Amino acid sequence: MVEESKHLIKIDLNQFKLHIHLKHKIELTLHFHSPSRKFYLSMIAFVVNEMKKLGRITSIPLEKHSDLLALLNETVGGSAGSSDKENLLPRIYRKWKDALPDLEGAPLFKVLGRKKEYEDGVGKTYRFTEAEKDSWANLFEYSGSQENVRLRFSIDKLGAGLDDIVIIYEEYLNADAWERFISSLKQKVDDKLKPEQTSLLLIEAKTPVSPPRKWKIAWPSRYRWAALVAVIGVVSVAVTLAIWKAYFYSPPDKVASVKRMALPLPDKPSIAVLPFANMSEDTKKEYFADGLTEEIITALSKVPKMFVIARNSTFTYKEKPVKVQRVAEELGVRYVLEGSVRWDGDRIRITAQLTDALIGHHLWSERYDRDLRDIFSIQEEITKKIITALQVELTEGEQILVAEKGTNNLEAYIKYLQALEYGRQTNLENHYRARRIIEEAIALDPNYAMAYGYLARCYFMEVWLGITKSPRESLKTAVEIAKKALSLDPSLAFPHGILCNIYILRREYDKGIEEGQRAVELSPNGADAHAYLGMGLQYSDRPEEAIPILKKAIRLNPIAPSWYLNNLAMAYRNIGKYEEALEWAKKAAQREPKNLFSHAILCTIYGLLGRIEKARAEAEEILKINPKFSVAQIEETSPQKNPAVKKAFIEALRKAGLK
Repeated sequence: MVEESKHLIKIDLNQFKLHIHLKHKIELTLHFHSPSRKFYLSMIAFVVNEMKKLGRITSIPLEKHSDLLALLNETVGGSAGSSDKENLLPRIYRKWKDALPDLEGAPLFKVLGRKKEYEDGVGKTYRFTEAEKDSWANLFEYSGSQENVRLRFSIDKLGAGLDDIVIIYEEYLNADAWERFISSLKQKVDDKLKPEQTSLLLIEAKTPVSPPRKWKIAWPSRYRWAALVAVIGVVSVAVTLAIWKAYFYSPPDKVASVKRMALPLPDKPSIAVLPFANMSEDTKKEYFADGLTEEIITALSKVPKMFVIARNSTFTYKEKPVKVQRVAEELGVRYVLEGSVRWDGDRIRITAQLTDALIGHHLWSERYDRDLRDIFSIQEEITKKIITALQVELTEGEQILVAEKGTNNLEAYIKYLQALEYGRQTNLENHYRARRIIEEAIALDPNYAMAYGYLARCYFMEVWLGITKSPRESLKTAVEIAKKALSLDPSLAFPHGILCNIYILRREYDKGIEEGQRAVELSPNGADAHAYLGMGLQYSDRPEEAIPILKKAIRLNPIAPSWYLNNLAMAYRNIGKYEEALEWAKKAAQREPKNLFSHAILCTIYGLLGRIEKARAEAEEILKINPKFSVAQIEETSPQKNPAVKKAFIEALRKAGLK
């Protein structure tokens, strides 16, 4: 499976382009730029949609889809050939077999970003390596005969799976996109027929005809009234049923069930904001869609009367064909927000729709076609519309808190989003790149509070990653920058979380707890804010207080990073509840198998339980990850306040054979 979501295969039925960006294999953007060629991209989308329905990459028989194939041929295909089954199926077979896999000649598409070998014209070819041509050709697998066609889009041969391919139409994805696409084609056919029907009526109207004879039924008046009432009743019931079915009824398999929820449903409006889809032609603008999603989550997290799932969990669904009810059941929420972003030059189109997963219907949807510089007002408007739709009333103070100051400098904002994108990729090159870009954002807007907060994180991370020459100086700088952020915008929770981390590392426990508590006050739905506070309480020898705080962090972020789980495991370990500690430490190691701290915590728990063989096995894992692991260094750097607790787990590490 492809490792990163940016390396997806995108079938864009808006512009009839196919984007394939698979790392180390093939990177192409193909434009199917004529009616007959659009037909064949539609065929690829059709096969992919059918495979997604079946949940596996397999051959799709065409015989039973004759009406749909004819519709595609007569609409997007421009009626380039006969739609009769005996003519259309052999044509599809031949093109799939011979023309589509021909990347070099490209008879059915234009290869964007590359020129033909000499001059454009008949017989000229594109330059490709043999590996690229083979990869493309292997995608088109066929079987059967020209009358009995089976087609397969073999993305698995490129190391991809069904989750790595997405169909796009308007602002919809996958099955919804395909259904919308087909509906639009049917509508075009209907619209085309309407003028013919109208002209036929006009022609008929010109022919003089005798007035129709009126037939009368001599019913008694009382029966006449009874019949009229009955007819009105039947019509009323039919209309009511139609309205109910159209607007209020959803089949049981299309709605979420509280019984099926993996987590208890909160007693307040609960929401998961899914990552907005990047509909921009430039795939590198994905950071912009991600940033918009994160800004909305951050704003909603400040509302105490709501329950908001953290970014870390919702982004696990990014670019995947998911259903709203499934998201609701897996994350334990009632409402799900979906959206898309298309950035084209100075214009931006943003769509958003809020769905109540328990009834299967949209509560609110909106499309914004604006100037790019309106992005800030759009973000605020979406947040307010969600709050209103969920009937959450805010106090005046809460309204001020939600309306984050941010920046009015568009260029600075874009650089901030770029820095976030690089910062999430945990390697030194991207870390330094993120720091440089965030410094550029601050240079553009010296009053950009969130940019200062992120810069403080950069300095803190350099200590955590062990890449600074002077940890003391780096922490001092991080504190100064975090305080600068708060002086510009006291409503930000994030800098308080950074300060909580730093003060705990510096053994200033009371100050650390105070900063963690303030972060939670400012972001009552902030998973990281709760995790920072729980971590601070755990290290400050207050494990009983830490446990419920850390559990709330994990509920807000069900697919939490391992450091959440590690701190909960340590809190249970430090009060002697080793079995509970073991459960959470195992989860942490499973979530991040190469995390040294997860294995170190497991090693200490097994040691304290007297399960020495298990402890030694974990010690071996630690040395595989870091052959230079030092117990003495852990003893020196661990900020654990209680000396007896620290002594116990240090001895457990040594008993396991670590030095």
